[in-house]
Amino acid sequence: MKPTGTDPRILSLASEVVKSPEQNVPVVLLKLKEIINNTPLGSSELKKIKQDIYCYDLIRYCLLVLSQDYSRIQGGWATISQLTQILSHCCVGLEPGEDAEEFYNELLPSAAENFLILGRQLQTCFINAAKGEEKDELLHFFQIVTDSLFWLVGGHVQLIQNVLQSDHFLHLLQTDNVQIGSTVMTMVQNILHINSGDLLRIEAKTLHSILDEVIFKLLSTLSPVMRNTATKLLLLMAQSHQEILILLRLSACYKGLRSLLNKQEPGTEFCQEFRQLIRLLSPKVHQEVEEQKLHQAACLIQAYWKGFQTRKRLKKLPSAVIILQRNFRSKRAKILLELNRQKEEEDRRLQLQLQRQRAMRLSRELRLSMLEIVHPGQVEKHNREIEEKSALIIQKHWRGYRERKIFLQQKPSLMEYKAAVTLQRATLKFLAKCRKKKKLYAPWQGLRELTDARRIELKQQVDDYVRRHPSSQMSDVTSRELHSQAQERLQHYFMGRALEDRAQLHREALKAQISTNIEQLIKAPNLKEAEWKEPELFLSRSRPVAAKAKQDHLTTLKLIQAPWWKKLGEEAGDEIDVPKDELSVELGTLFIGGTKPP
Repeated sequence: MKPTGTDPRILSLASEVVKSPEQNVPVVLLKLKEIINNTPLGSSELKKIKQDIYCYDLIRYCLLVLSQDYSRIQGGWATISQLTQILSHCCVGLEPGEDAEEFYNELLPSAAENFLILGRQLQTCFINAAKGEEKDELLHFFQIVTDSLFWLVGGHVQLIQNVLQSDHFLHLLQTDNVQIGSTVMTMVQNILHINSGDLLRIEAKTLHSILDEVIFKLLSTLSPVMRNTATKLLLLMAQSHQEILILLRLSACYKGLRSLLNKQEPGTEFCQEFRQLIRLLSPKVHQEVEEQKLHQAACLIQAYWKGFQTRKRLKKLPSAVIILQRNFRSKRAKILLELNRQKEEEDRRLQLQLQRQRAMRLSRELRLSMLEIVHPGQVEKHNREIEEKSALIIQKHWRGYRERKIFLQQKPSLMEYKAAVTLQRATLKFLAKCRKKKKLYAPWQGLRELTDARRIELKQQVDDYVRRHPSSQMSDVTSRELHSQAQERLQHYFMGRALEDRAQLHREALKAQISTNIEQLIKAPNLKEAEWKEPELFLSRSRPVAAKAKQDHLTTLKLIQAPWWKKLGEEAGDEIDVPKDELSVELGTLFIGGTKPP
């Protein structure tokens, strides 16, 4: 997707690249350097220009040009070195947007690999060159390419692992040339200063190859520049990672490294770094390293143990915090309650004091007003009456206070009395239940034997009862008639009962329908707010009811529409005759209970 507001210089350059022949494309791309150099560093304009360059695929054109043979490119190594600078500057600080995955996973690794391939080609040309001036130019171009690679890796740290694992990088490092080797090791040293952690992420074989080459250059090269660079690089690798230091100290591959280093004569330029490296590889330092490693392991164990204890306490912390919060809140609630109670008591005391003062003031004002009204001869009588009333009020309050005091004193004894009554009641109930159970489950003792006197008495009672209640003699015909009458009455009773049950069910259904209709009418919306389907819910199911509702409605409308002089002498309950043609319309009158088909 092409961005809006693209720089016209990028547009013209992109169109020129598309229209130019293949051999002129590298020269046209060099114009990007002028555009980038004329834009302030770190500005938003520069970011926009880089995005435009990426969106118009000018970065891919640069990659395609760098992948070609240098002999076919116009300008040769000078053009290629400048294109590497342009490519690295465009890729650093670029925000690809939607194509981020393609940019980070394909374009950047491809650019780093092309830089390494160009470095190998420059290395080959440098070694094969015969003239000194040509070698100086090639070395200058090689330094530009390595600087561009370092700039690219510095902007995108994830490329460090790809660069260190590349076979082209190992070939560049394994050169015997002093200048090329020192330049490559300086670049590696600068890369490790940016992020040394990626050194341990590469394969062990590649790491051993890098260490072997650095140690070889340190021990076998006579050039002080090469030895200085190798010493600094090896020292940086050993100081950055304890694993590499232990590898150099204990591995069988590097056995005797310290003795070989002691035999070497360090130059004055790197004497301090050389001695520091020997000190790192000495047994004493190794012992210190082992102690430091054990100390770190102990610290790690302590950290895990303390973390476990802390997590254990943290698991218990919520319950402790909840208890603490509950206690604090309850205490705070009690304090607030006590403060509110004190405040209410104080307010009540002040109100009582104000009421007393107001009452005394009113009493005095009343007495003064009464003294003004009362005749001077009646003043003593009036004062005497007031004193009697005051005495009665004082006596009433005193007696009430005394009775309340006596009641409070007698309250414990009253409570004891009520408790005793309750206990007695419960005990009596319990004893009655026990006696009842005892009688219920008592064994059968048989009938008492009747005496002769008791038999004579019982026989006399039976004879008296028979004499008072003689048995009525009834014939068979009379008994059948009586039976048939009883059957008819019973049948009549059952039929009447069924009709009553049916009528009762009908009444209950009508009550339920009436209550439902009343609820529906109460919840009915206003006529202005009602929709066209809502009135259909209130159509009557009965034509007589609908006719009556229609007649009442038309009567009400005529009363409303009639002039005032026609309403004179008429009452609200008077009926008005309504023509039958007005009642013969389709009965769609609003009522209750839904609709029923005719």
